[in-house]
Amino acid sequence: MTTTASTAVRKPIELTGHLFDSLTVSKALDTIESLGGDFELKAIDIGHSKKAFSNLKLDVIAPDEITLRNIIEALEPYVAKVPVVFEQVGSVEVKTSQTKYPLGKDDAHPSILMSPPDYFEVAYAINPWMQGVAPVDVELAKKQWQDLYNAIENAGAKMYTLPPVKGLPDLVFTANCAFVYGDQAVTAHYRHAERQGEEPYGQQWFKDHGYQVTALPDHVHFEGSGDALIWKDRVFSGYKMRSDIAAHGFLSNASGLPILSLELNDPKFYHVDVCFCPLTGDYLIWYPEAFDEYGRSVIEANVPADKRIAVTTDEANQFVCNAVSVGKTVIFNEAPEKPLTRVKGELEARGFSVVTVNMSEFLKAGGSAKCLTVRLDH
Repeated sequence: MTTTASTAVRKPIELTGHLFDSLTVSKALDTIESLGGDFELKAIDIGHSKKAFSNLKLDVIAPDEITLRNIIEALEPYVAKVPVVFEQVGSVEVKTSQTKYPLGKDDAHPSILMSPPDYFEVAYAINPWMQGVAPVDVELAKKQWQDLYNAIENAGAKMYTLPPVKGLPDLVFTANCAFVYGDQAVTAHYRHAERQGEEPYGQQWFKDHGYQVTALPDHVHFEGSGDALIWKDRVFSGYKMRSDIAAHGFLSNASGLPILSLELNDPKFYHVDVCFCPLTGDYLIWYPEAFDEYGRSVIEANVPADKRIAVTTDEANQFVCNAVSVGKTVIFNEAPEKPLTRVKGELEARGFSVVTVNMSEFLKAGGSAKCLTVRLDH
């Protein structure tokens, strides 16, 4: 870069979090360089354990204020992981980047993959919801699954199916089989042996349908879009209960998107998709208590307060956050004896149409509407 000391402008930024597992540092520095800027490292503190966070302070340097503004705006998904205050330099104003969907996704007509519940049962217990439950009524489960399928299709989605496999009762929860972005599919490597038999079936489906499949190493566990959800141009990715934070580097490589790591701290909310759901218009439904303090700060720093719809503990326990979003339609579980009047009112006040389906049989396994689907066209 040919910037002289007399003409260069600079701005300090700070990155905090799991910077290396998620490839945040390399992505941020590549962004600076690709837009014609440079950087000067000021300080670095590397976390010494999986739970510890790293901190990086640097100055972004640019030849002029316009270039600096462009770089700072492009860095926003990487920097805004925790609340960070920037000092103004000259006339440069740091603004939240406009909504960016790099692949031009169509929220009104998504493509959705589901798998019929022909062999669904609760045959083991790998989460708290599965312990001591009544046997699954398979015929009722089939009806409830079909009701959900119809509701999603009627809302405008294009539907695909993964054939069921005898002996794999949780294959029905297709959310876990892969994280999909463009033609990339990062497929699951399940933590529990009971689900590992599902892996080749998910991998083969995506290969057969033209996706570039990334299968993770044996020592890295990851459970698909159950633990990785796209909001705008970044990925909120959960870890600890089912997925390893080491998987986040693979997600970043495959998608090229910033990965925002969220630690889950309640065994009942073992996947990020049971406590967090992105909606059209940059809204989201979430259950704050499912995340640790840092995870909450990540979400609050990235998503404006007027776009966050928090649910109560009772609503979260009814899997309201495990919703399917199709355009302005939001679909989630509701039992007839437990009407969800409050949260439905919150959504309707923001222009959403709410469709509810009874998912009682699937709740026995700790899953609901979103768990039964994976989006194919981000």
